[in-house]
Amino acid sequence: MIVSGTLQFLKNLKKNNRKEWFDKNRSKFDEAKKNVEETTAEIIKRFSKTDESLAHLLPKDCMFRINRDVRFSKNKSPYKTNMGVYFSKGGKKGIQAGYYFHIEPGAAFVAGGLWMPMPQELKKVRQEIDYNWDEFFKIVNEKNFKKMFGQLDRSDEYVLSRPPKGYDDDNPAIEYLKLKSLIATRKIPDSELSGKDVVKNVVGYFGKMKPFIDFINRAVEE
Repeated sequence: MIVSGTLQFLKNLKKNNRKEWFDKNRSKFDEAKKNVEETTAEIIKRFSKTDESLAHLLPKDCMFRINRDVRFSKNKSPYKTNMGVYFSKGGKKGIQAGYYFHIEPGAAFVAGGLWMPMPQELKKVRQEIDYNWDEFFKIVNEKNFKKMFGQLDRSDEYVLSRPPKGYDDDNPAIEYLKLKSLIATRKIPDSELSGKDVVKNVVGYFGKMKPFIDFINRAVEE
Protein backbone atom coordinates (compact mmCIF):
# COMPACT_ATOMS: atom_id res chain seq x y z
CA MET A 1 0.00 0.00 0.00
CA ILE A 2 0.99 3.64 -0.38
CA VAL A 3 1.68 4.93 3.13
CA SER A 4 0.80 8.41 4.36
CA GLY A 5 4.48 9.37 4.61
CA THR A 6 4.91 8.93 0.86
CA LEU A 7 1.96 11.16 0.07
CA GLN A 8 3.05 13.76 2.60
CA PHE A 9 6.54 13.85 1.10
CA LEU A 10 5.07 14.51 -2.36
CA LYS A 11 2.81 17.25 -0.97
CA ASN A 12 5.78 18.91 0.73
CA LEU A 13 7.90 18.56 -2.40
CA LYS A 14 5.25 20.38 -4.42
CA LYS A 15 5.57 23.35 -2.04
CA ASN A 16 9.37 23.18 -1.85
CA ASN A 17 10.57 22.10 -5.28
CA ARG A 18 14.19 23.10 -4.78
CA LYS A 19 17.41 21.11 -4.62
CA GLU A 20 18.33 22.54 -1.22
CA TRP A 21 15.07 21.36 0.32
CA PHE A 22 15.28 17.98 -1.40
CA ASP A 23 18.80 17.38 -0.12
CA LYS A 24 17.72 18.14 3.45
CA ASN A 25 14.79 15.73 3.11
CA ARG A 26 16.54 12.98 1.16
CA SER A 27 15.93 10.42 3.91
CA LYS A 28 12.17 11.00 3.55
CA PHE A 29 12.48 10.60 -0.20
CA ASP A 30 14.36 7.33 0.32
CA GLU A 31 11.52 6.08 2.53
CA ALA A 32 8.92 7.10 -0.06
CA LYS A 33 10.91 5.48 -2.86
CA LYS A 34 11.21 2.25 -0.86
CA ASN A 35 7.46 2.26 -0.25
CA VAL A 36 6.77 2.62 -3.98
CA GLU A 37 9.34 -0.07 -4.80
CA GLU A 38 7.60 -2.49 -2.43
CA THR A 39 4.20 -1.61 -3.87
CA THR A 40 5.53 -2.07 -7.40
CA ALA A 41 6.98 -5.47 -6.52
CA GLU A 42 3.62 -6.56 -5.11
CA ILE A 43 1.76 -5.39 -8.23
CA ILE A 44 4.20 -7.32 -10.44
CA LYS A 45 3.80 -10.42 -8.27
CA ARG A 46 0.02 -10.33 -8.40
CA PHE A 47 -0.57 -9.11 -11.93
CA SER A 48 1.97 -11.43 -13.56
CA LYS A 49 -0.48 -14.24 -12.73
CA THR A 50 -2.75 -12.57 -15.31
CA ASP A 51 -0.09 -11.20 -17.66
CA GLU A 52 2.86 -13.61 -17.55
CA SER A 53 4.90 -11.37 -19.88
CA LEU A 54 5.56 -9.08 -16.89
CA ALA A 55 6.83 -11.75 -14.50
CA HIS A 56 10.51 -11.00 -15.20
CA LEU A 57 10.22 -7.33 -14.25
CA LEU A 58 11.89 -5.78 -11.22
CA PRO A 59 10.76 -2.47 -9.65
CA LYS A 60 13.81 -0.71 -11.10
CA ASP A 61 12.64 -1.74 -14.59
CA CYS A 62 9.35 0.09 -14.05
CA MET A 63 9.92 3.13 -11.84
CA PHE A 64 10.68 6.53 -13.33
CA ARG A 65 13.25 8.87 -11.79
CA ILE A 66 11.89 11.77 -9.77
CA ASN A 67 14.33 14.20 -11.40
CA ARG A 68 12.88 16.24 -14.25
CA ASP A 69 14.62 16.86 -17.57
CA VAL A 70 14.48 20.66 -17.67
CA ARG A 71 16.70 21.20 -20.73
CA PHE A 72 13.85 22.04 -23.10
CA SER A 73 11.21 23.11 -20.57
CA LYS A 74 10.16 26.56 -19.40
CA ASN A 75 9.41 24.97 -16.04
CA LYS A 76 12.79 24.67 -14.35
CA SER A 77 11.56 22.92 -11.20
CA PRO A 78 14.12 20.13 -10.68
CA TYR A 79 11.74 17.42 -9.44
CA LYS A 80 8.50 15.77 -10.43
CA THR A 81 5.76 16.01 -7.80
CA ASN A 82 4.65 12.45 -8.50
CA MET A 83 6.08 8.95 -8.62
CA GLY A 84 5.30 7.05 -11.79
CA VAL A 85 5.51 3.33 -12.53
CA TYR A 86 5.18 1.73 -15.98
CA PHE A 87 4.61 -2.01 -16.36
CA SER A 88 5.53 -3.26 -19.83
CA LYS A 89 7.23 -6.42 -21.04
CA GLY A 90 10.00 -4.21 -22.44
CA GLY A 91 10.34 -2.20 -19.24
CA LYS A 92 9.80 1.53 -18.95
CA LYS A 93 11.94 2.18 -22.03
CA GLY A 94 10.32 -0.46 -24.23
CA ILE A 95 8.24 0.30 -27.31
CA GLN A 96 5.37 -1.95 -26.24
CA ALA A 97 2.05 -0.84 -24.81
CA GLY A 98 1.80 -1.23 -21.05
CA TYR A 99 0.16 -0.24 -17.79
CA TYR A 100 0.90 2.93 -15.81
CA PHE A 101 0.36 3.85 -12.13
CA HIS A 102 0.65 7.56 -11.29
CA ILE A 103 1.09 8.33 -7.59
CA GLU A 104 0.34 11.96 -6.76
CA PRO A 105 -1.84 13.45 -4.02
CA GLY A 106 -5.01 14.83 -5.57
CA ALA A 107 -4.07 13.66 -9.07
CA ALA A 108 -3.45 9.89 -8.95
CA PHE A 109 -4.58 7.66 -11.79
CA VAL A 110 -4.00 4.42 -13.65
CA ALA A 111 -3.60 4.31 -17.42
CA GLY A 112 -2.82 1.83 -20.11
CA GLY A 113 -1.96 1.84 -23.77
CA LEU A 114 0.62 3.38 -26.07
CA TRP A 115 1.79 6.95 -25.46
CA MET A 116 3.18 8.97 -28.40
CA PRO A 117 4.72 6.00 -30.27
CA MET A 118 7.22 6.37 -33.08
CA PRO A 119 5.68 6.60 -36.59
CA GLN A 120 6.44 2.99 -37.51
CA GLU A 121 4.71 1.60 -34.40
CA LEU A 122 1.73 3.94 -34.80
CA LYS A 123 1.36 2.90 -38.43
CA LYS A 124 1.22 -0.76 -37.38
CA VAL A 125 -1.43 -0.07 -34.74
CA ARG A 126 -3.59 1.93 -37.15
CA GLN A 127 -3.39 -0.88 -39.68
CA GLU A 128 -4.37 -3.42 -37.03
CA ILE A 129 -7.38 -1.33 -36.01
CA ASP A 130 -8.41 -0.89 -39.65
CA TYR A 131 -8.04 -4.59 -40.49
CA ASN A 132 -9.66 -5.83 -37.28
CA TRP A 133 -12.12 -3.05 -36.57
CA ASP A 134 -14.89 -5.30 -35.23
CA GLU A 135 -12.53 -6.85 -32.68
CA PHE A 136 -11.13 -3.49 -31.56
CA PHE A 137 -14.60 -1.95 -31.35
CA LYS A 138 -15.76 -4.74 -29.04
CA ILE A 139 -12.71 -4.29 -26.79
CA VAL A 140 -13.06 -0.52 -26.26
CA ASN A 141 -16.84 -0.69 -26.01
CA GLU A 142 -17.02 -3.69 -23.70
CA LYS A 143 -19.40 -2.81 -20.85
CA ASN A 144 -16.95 -3.07 -17.96
CA PHE A 145 -14.12 -1.43 -19.90
CA LYS A 146 -16.30 1.60 -20.68
CA LYS A 147 -17.63 1.76 -17.13
CA MET A 148 -14.10 1.74 -15.72
CA PHE A 149 -12.28 3.95 -18.25
CA GLY A 150 -14.85 5.69 -20.43
CA GLN A 151 -13.57 6.74 -23.85
CA LEU A 152 -9.91 6.66 -24.84
CA ASP A 153 -8.10 9.92 -24.10
CA ARG A 154 -8.94 12.49 -26.77
CA SER A 155 -6.87 15.41 -25.50
CA ASP A 156 -6.01 17.84 -28.29
CA GLU A 157 -2.35 16.82 -28.36
CA TYR A 158 -3.34 13.20 -29.03
CA VAL A 159 -5.74 13.74 -31.95
CA LEU A 160 -5.10 14.63 -35.60
CA SER A 161 -7.41 17.24 -37.11
CA ARG A 162 -7.52 15.31 -40.39
CA PRO A 163 -7.42 11.61 -41.27
CA PRO A 164 -3.93 10.11 -41.38
CA LYS A 165 -2.44 9.37 -44.79
CA GLY A 166 -4.08 6.37 -46.41
CA TYR A 167 -7.42 6.63 -44.58
CA ASP A 168 -10.69 8.35 -45.50
CA ASP A 169 -13.18 10.24 -43.38
CA ASP A 170 -15.82 7.58 -43.99
CA ASN A 171 -13.71 4.80 -42.44
CA PRO A 172 -15.79 3.43 -39.53
CA ALA A 173 -12.70 3.48 -37.30
CA ILE A 174 -11.61 7.00 -38.28
CA GLU A 175 -11.97 8.54 -34.79
CA TYR A 176 -9.50 5.97 -33.47
CA LEU A 177 -7.25 6.11 -36.53
CA LYS A 178 -6.78 9.85 -35.88
CA LEU A 179 -5.31 9.18 -32.45
CA LYS A 180 -1.57 9.72 -31.99
CA SER A 181 -1.71 8.04 -28.57
CA LEU A 182 -4.08 5.28 -27.51
CA ILE A 183 -4.63 5.58 -23.78
CA ALA A 184 -7.31 4.45 -21.33
CA THR A 185 -7.31 6.20 -17.94
CA ARG A 186 -9.05 6.10 -14.59
CA LYS A 187 -8.61 8.60 -11.76
CA ILE A 188 -7.86 7.31 -8.26
CA PRO A 189 -9.06 9.39 -5.28
CA ASP A 190 -6.68 9.89 -2.37
CA SER A 191 -8.87 7.72 -0.13
CA GLU A 192 -8.32 4.79 -2.50
CA LEU A 193 -4.65 5.60 -3.13
CA SER A 194 -3.84 5.36 0.59
CA GLY A 195 -6.26 2.51 1.26
CA LYS A 196 -5.27 -1.03 2.11
CA ASP A 197 -6.78 -2.38 -1.13
CA VAL A 198 -4.92 -0.12 -3.56
CA VAL A 199 -2.72 -2.91 -4.94
CA LYS A 200 -5.72 -5.19 -5.38
CA ASN A 201 -7.62 -2.40 -7.13
CA VAL A 202 -4.76 -1.42 -9.43
CA VAL A 203 -4.27 -5.07 -10.43
CA GLY A 204 -8.01 -5.23 -11.14
CA TYR A 205 -7.90 -2.14 -13.34
CA PHE A 206 -4.92 -3.50 -15.24
CA GLY A 207 -6.76 -6.77 -15.74
CA LYS A 208 -9.63 -4.95 -17.45
CA MET A 209 -7.11 -3.21 -19.72
CA LYS A 210 -5.34 -6.39 -20.78
CA PRO A 211 -7.35 -7.15 -23.98
CA PHE A 212 -6.72 -3.56 -25.10
CA ILE A 213 -2.99 -3.84 -24.36
CA ASP A 214 -2.75 -7.25 -26.04
CA PHE A 215 -4.41 -5.92 -29.19
CA ILE A 216 -1.94 -3.05 -29.47
CA ASN A 217 1.10 -5.21 -28.76
CA ARG A 218 0.03 -7.74 -31.35
CA ALA A 219 0.42 -4.94 -33.89
CA VAL A 220 3.59 -3.41 -32.46
CA GLU A 221 5.41 -6.73 -32.28
CA GLU A 222 4.64 -7.91 -35.81
